[in-house]
Amino acid sequence: MSASPTSLTVVPEQRLPGLLPVSVILLVAAWLAAQSLDHAWASWLFHQQGDAWSLKNSVVLETLLHRGGRLLSQLAWAGVLAATLWHWRTPSAQRWTRPAARLLVAVLASTAVVAWLKATTHMDCPWDLAGFGGDRPFVALFEHRPAGLGAPGCFPAAHAAGGYAWVALYFFFLAVAPCWRHVGLAAGLLAGLVFGLAQQLRGAHFLSHDIASLAVCWAVACSVDRLAAWRRPGVDTEAHA
Repeated sequence: MSASPTSLTVVPEQRLPGLLPVSVILLVAAWLAAQSLDHAWASWLFHQQGDAWSLKNSVVLETLLHRGGRLLSQLAWAGVLAATLWHWRTPSAQRWTRPAARLLVAVLASTAVVAWLKATTHMDCPWDLAGFGGDRPFVALFEHRPAGLGAPGCFPAAHAAGGYAWVALYFFFLAVAPCWRHVGLAAGLLAGLVFGLAQQLRGAHFLSHDIASLAVCWAVACSVDRLAAWRRPGVDTEAHA
C-alpha cells in the first residue's frame, strides 16, 4: 500500500511497543521502591508533618484531590460514554467513536484490575503501620499474613489508578489525532501523579503502590489497543507528520 509523502500509515506493529517492556520496567521500579524507598520517603513525609499524618483530613488533599479527583475521573468517563453513545451511529463520527469505546474499556478495566488486586494482596496503608501512627507490623507482598491482622486493601493504589487509567488517551489520540497522542499520555501521567502524591501525603499509600498502579494501567491500555488491532485486518489509522 502506498502512502503520500506527508503521511505515515500506522499499522499495529508501529504502535508504541510498551505492553511488556514498559510495564515490566515499572513493576521492577515498584519492587525497588518497596525495598529501599517506600519507608524512607514515607518516614520523611511523616516527620515533616510532626510525626503525625496531619494532612490526612486536609481540605485540599482529602476533599479536593481525593474525593473531587475521583468524581472528576468518573464524570470524565461518563461524559465520554454519553458522547460515544450519542454519536455512535453518526457516519461522520465513526472515526472517533470506536477509539472512544476502546478508551472507555481501557479506563474501566484498569480501575477494575487495580480494585481486584487491592482485594487480594491485603497490604496495609502507611497510616496503619507501627512507626507511622498505627499499630500493625509491616507484612511485605507475598509474605504470610497472620489472620489476626485483618485483610486491608491498600495495594495497588486505587486513587492513583483513577488518574493513571487515562494514559489510554495515548491510544485514543493515536487513532483520532496522532499529533495529540503525547499530550493525552501526559494528561494521564499528570493526573495519576497528582492523585498519588496527594494520597502519599495523607499516609494512605507508599510510593511503590502508585508505581504498581501505573504499571497495571499501562499494561491494560496496551492490551486493549493490541486486542483491537488484532481484530482489525486492515490499516488502523493515519498519523500525519
